Amino acid sequence: MSTNFFIITGISGAGKSQALKSFEDMGFFCVDNLPTTLIPKFGEIVNQSEGKLSKVALGIDIREGEFLDTFFDFLNELKRQGFNYKIIFLEANTRILVRRYSETRRRHPLGKSIIEGIREERKRLTEIKARADKIIDTSNLTPGELKEVVTKFLRPMEKGILNLSIISFGYKYGLPPDVDLIFDVRFLPNPQYENLLRNLDGNEEKIQRYVLDNPVGKSFLKKFFSLIEFLIPWYIKEGKSYLTIGIGCTGGKHRSVVVANALKKFLEKKKFVLKLLHRDIDK
Repeated sequence: MSTNFFIITGISGAGKSQALKSFEDMGFFCVDNLPTTLIPKFGEIVNQSEGKLSKVALGIDIREGEFLDTFFDFLNELKRQGFNYKIIFLEANTRILVRRYSETRRRHPLGKSIIEGIREERKRLTEIKARADKIIDTSNLTPGELKEVVTKFLRPMEKGILNLSIISFGYKYGLPPDVDLIFDVRFLPNPQYENLLRNLDGNEEKIQRYVLDNPVGKSFLKKFFSLIEFLIPWYIKEGKSYLTIGIGCTGGKHRSVVVANALKKFLEKKKFVLKLLHRDIDK
């Protein structure tokens, strides 16, 4: 099936309607708040359009009464109809969601207090979030930045390109949002305990040698590169367009930076284009 079929869902107030507008701007036929019972019927209509509906996006809301009971059954029906759909899940932290509800004076769609509604909604959507092809955290995104994220996600997909990003981080500052693969490198030698190295960061050659110039570091890097090189073609074959690899150590200044830099060099030699961010290097 050549149709690009997307389902947009997520936490109420996280920006589903705004994301759907971004799809519309990119030429998608969009339907918001389609009852889940009509999803298979919509699939039939798309199949009968003779290619006229080649790019479609559905906005699905938890306000649907039988949402959880029927959602996956209807998605299975889409599979049977030949659609290789993708789910995009919109997320935001509770503080931001409460502020958005307050600014718009909206009630939570579950009919409870805002905090209780958000908590209950997160529980209900756990499985859907776990099956999402792309999770977008909109907590710190403006509408324009959300559109840019959606656009970056769609463009490589249309060209059959995997858009790669690497982010180093410190676990003490929390996990980065919107990461597909996370690797914990806290088992590697830690320069933090060496007085002469503590104030340097992972971009320094002395730190790189300390972290990797040992049997454990060398063996890990070889296996790590082999795993990433194995995975990427399969992600591309699956139709994934955006892959973010997170590499974490305790503070995000030494070991994670070293490994992220090494992975970047390795992938660039393989002719992959990618972005690199050291999130916590200056903290």
